[in-house]
Amino acid sequence: MNPPAPSSDLNRRDFVKAGSFTALMAALGGVPITAQDAPKNPDGTLAVPKADPNYKEKPVGPPVKFGVIGLGAQGRDVLAQLGKLPNAPVVAVCDRYKASIKRASEAAPMAKTYDDAQALLADPDVQAVVIATPTHQHRDLALAAMAAGKHVYLEAPMANTIDDARAIAKAGLALPKKQIFQVGHQFRANPQHHHVLKFFRTGACGKTASAKAQYNKKQSWRRASPNPEREKALNWRLYKDTSLGLIGEIGIHAIDTMSWYLGALPVSVTGFGGIQQWQDDRDVADTIQAIVEYPGGVRLSYTATLACSFEGEHQIFHGSDAAILIRDNKGWMFKEVDAPLLGWEVYARKDDMLSDSGIALVANATKILAQGKKPAEAASDTDSPLKYALEKFVGHINDGTKPDCGAKEGFEAAVTAVKANEAVVNGSKVVIDKAVFTV
Repeated sequence: MNPPAPSSDLNRRDFVKAGSFTALMAALGGVPITAQDAPKNPDGTLAVPKADPNYKEKPVGPPVKFGVIGLGAQGRDVLAQLGKLPNAPVVAVCDRYKASIKRASEAAPMAKTYDDAQALLADPDVQAVVIATPTHQHRDLALAAMAAGKHVYLEAPMANTIDDARAIAKAGLALPKKQIFQVGHQFRANPQHHHVLKFFRTGACGKTASAKAQYNKKQSWRRASPNPEREKALNWRLYKDTSLGLIGEIGIHAIDTMSWYLGALPVSVTGFGGIQQWQDDRDVADTIQAIVEYPGGVRLSYTATLACSFEGEHQIFHGSDAAILIRDNKGWMFKEVDAPLLGWEVYARKDDMLSDSGIALVANATKILAQGKKPAEAASDTDSPLKYALEKFVGHINDGTKPDCGAKEGFEAAVTAVKANEAVVNGSKVVIDKAVFTV
């Protein structure tokens, strides 16, 4: 299908015709790198935009009272990020394990505690819930939360089977407009990814040829516990009956970004995996490779390992005119020498990296300019993608607007995760029938 055209996107003509220095700065987030074409003050120095006296921050909406179900590592991160929002008080927390509740109470000391999710869902003070339990437990909790009339933020992937994901998606699509259901594909809420999307969708990179992404982090994924039963529950990611593995629990975010940027769904996945580092009782691979193919032959190459941290996590899109690199909350464009001049490059900040010079693509440049600052010199945005996702979730609840990743998008990503994991586990190519993406 054709990708939607976000209302905030700029087209190629807008870039070339943008007449004001401020408009170009807002689009690119940079400062002039040469003085030849840049606006100048009478004394010959470069002109820098002044603070906009009419600029106002978007007002904070009314508070939304949260309950958090699942207080493991992800649930505690959810509590930490909600604590940074001015209008997202946590009024209830839930976990079956007392130690988890005790740790969570330090982050949310005023919250009521529950060891039964149904009791939390029956609490009239709770308006919205975040479900941060293991993936294989999502179905019953998500369905119950929606049935209880709560707004639901469900961590990604939506489920570890297509049937469970479809059941959740059907319920999510049937909700009244004012009841929000959002799946935690954080990149879809991240300003940096939206900013890069503008350049990608305008054709600034030329024809898309391929993409690659990776996640390298030396860690075992194993957590210790004083009793075997609890240890098995804590380490659900290490076993095939409960986990979608590296490709489904981590890689799905990069694959979902590729699908989002292309406005298309995968047609096949070829995967490989093995246990290269952590020789214990796990049966989930600690090192994987996958080739995800899209219509037209465009492929994403994805690799991940828990054996090595070198080069960390990033995603690269290769185009005939330029490549785009996204790492953390930063992005760069690397132009080909024969790429057409779009007219705005002279205003962009450039960074030397990867034996090349990349044009910095800085998100939130409009806000930075309005404050009278230079985007190129502003401190790097270090907010967590999870914070952005939860912040937008609160905004959708208050505004009654559709999330960037709702039931349909979350389901499509879950189907891709299941099929990709199938390919990795079997070391084979899995063709994905487009009918399987139907809710």
